[in-house]
Amino acid sequence: GALCTTFTASQGLLLMIPNMYLVAGELLPAVFHVSARALARQSLSIFCDHSDVMAVRTTGCALLSAHNPQEVMDLGLVAHLASLKSSVPFVHFFDGTRTSGVIECVNPIPYSQMKAMVPWDAVADFRARGLNPQHPIMRGMGQDPQTYYQSAVSANRFYDAVPDIVQATMDQVGTATGRHYKLFDYYGDPEAERVIVLMGSAAKTAEETVDHLRNAGEKVGILKVRLFRPFSTRHFLAEMPESVKAIAVLDRTKEDLASSLPLHADVLTAMSEAGVYKTVVGGNYGLGSKEFAPRHVKAVFDNLSEKVPKRHFTVGIQDDVTNSSLTVGPPINCIEEGVTQALFFGLGSDGTVGANKAAAAIIGERTE
Repeated sequence: GALCTTFTASQGLLLMIPNMYLVAGELLPAVFHVSARALARQSLSIFCDHSDVMAVRTTGCALLSAHNPQEVMDLGLVAHLASLKSSVPFVHFFDGTRTSGVIECVNPIPYSQMKAMVPWDAVADFRARGLNPQHPIMRGMGQDPQTYYQSAVSANRFYDAVPDIVQATMDQVGTATGRHYKLFDYYGDPEAERVIVLMGSAAKTAEETVDHLRNAGEKVGILKVRLFRPFSTRHFLAEMPESVKAIAVLDRTKEDLASSLPLHADVLTAMSEAGVYKTVVGGNYGLGSKEFAPRHVKAVFDNLSEKVPKRHFTVGIQDDVTNSSLTVGPPINCIEEGVTQALFFGLGSDGTVGANKAAAAIIGERTE
């Protein structure tokens, strides 16, 4: 009857896969907080992408994406509350290094406020299901072909309820904090003709680029994904502008043998089953924390303007082997006037890294 949570990343998450299937199969509420990082492929990388999270998307755990440190605070709470309400385990993930390693001002949620939102009846029900020697039962035994299939399908109703539970929980946390979220959040021109779908820290870069391009008269926007699994077609289409003509779906992962990358495949399925037929192309970016700047976002939008947009593209590298990369233009300055920037160098072993962290904390505490 003990409620559990854990924090992990990369190969550490992959080692949990057998138990994740078990936790999900037994409908046990739990939360895995994941600092999403690259997996060791041709070499080791400790930097950001979504390869580890995508490797567990079939375990039965819901996947909730936070895009910045404040969202990590808020959606971390949403994940715990929604898991209790739905009896479905959650993976709450955010970009490793890009989000987990930054120093940024955050408005914390007091524990007293969190406690007031906990569904204590769900906690009591969960504890009542716990193994107790005073009330012995058999659980987790083997099942033969007569019952295994039915047992697996019987869990569908729990997963069908997850999107509405998560949205209601986001609304509950939003009422308490003043920070409101949706399963999918649209940002940009309400009559956009080109839209990028993505999740993670790159969403902020894309937002700034959208503002820059809209100021130049372009009808563009982005759709930010928060609840990746279960993927709610209803909520997705409700946020997508009806005016859209072409959509690019960006995945921060690489699957060598798949016909489409995970988010791209979900978008294609959602639109096809809803009978909404638009130009939808997919590509990947930012593997191993590769730079993803405004000029790369613009390259994706420019690709959507082509008569026949490139499919299964890469952006941010020069692929001179399979020629999958998009042409990227010169750097774009999206910084507002009056913003002061500073670059601190830390060489290591001389105290400058610690000093720079302290300087960043002081700046954060004493400026707006």
